Amino acid sequence: MDDRILITGCSSGIGKAAAQQLGAAGHTVYATARKPETLAGLSEFGCTTLALDVDDERSMVAAVREVGPVDVLVNNAGYGLYGPVEQVGIDDVRRQFETNVFGLTRLTQLVLPAMREQHRGRIINVSSMGGRTTLPGGGFYHASKHAVEAISDALRLEVKPFGIEVVLIEPGVVRTPWAETALDHQDAVSDDPDDPYAGYKKAGADSFERGYSGALARLSISADDVAKVIVRAIEARRPKARYLISPMAKSLVAAKTLLPDRAHDALLRQQYKLP
Repeated sequence: MDDRILITGCSSGIGKAAAQQLGAAGHTVYATARKPETLAGLSEFGCTTLALDVDDERSMVAAVREVGPVDVLVNNAGYGLYGPVEQVGIDDVRRQFETNVFGLTRLTQLVLPAMREQHRGRIINVSSMGGRTTLPGGGFYHASKHAVEAISDALRLEVKPFGIEVVLIEPGVVRTPWAETALDHQDAVSDDPDDPYAGYKKAGADSFERGYSGALARLSISADDVAKVIVRAIEARRPKARYLISPMAKSLVAAKTLLPDRAHDALLRQQYKLP
């Protein structure tokens, strides 16, 4: 299989699983991460490993130049920034968008000219169910994923005449280190008795615990589950525009779509046990 597949964020989680599965299937995979030493072991699956920091223009340009014409780009790099809107530092917000939105956008811009020239290509954007609904504490993370959804919808129409397809991957709760990172960012349980959001943060932390390791964990999915869908989207003759993954994700998106806003807010307050 000669198509060059470039994947970002392969140090762990979904990106690593996708690189492993695609490499094992015989695809030509370029697995990347900000720190190339975190990619140890992927060469065993036939992957070529490269340094690529989606927050660094020179790094992105160098990686695309080294790969050559990219046939499939999997924009996977990203993280979750959680915390009350009032308390999250604006520099942290900028970093969230730099990684989750601007890096994805710039890398897409860099690979598109070659795709247009060869009149084929595929852009796989790893979004989230959080791009179609918003859960407590994740305003800025969800905003970044809503942006990815909007950019992908516009791009899909723009590049269709050039034989290029754009696909959104929308996982639900995935058992990866992502949750720990998100909770670290929100500094979940405050020791400050005067913190007006202490109860709100604790409710969010408790909800994460239930979703990832409590009774609700059985509704979560693994990075391998998401990677299988990415492989399917790459290998399909005519991929779907969106792959919403897991019953939990489908139910949460349906609730957001079908319920009036006040009813949806009440449902979230009840589910999260918000103060």
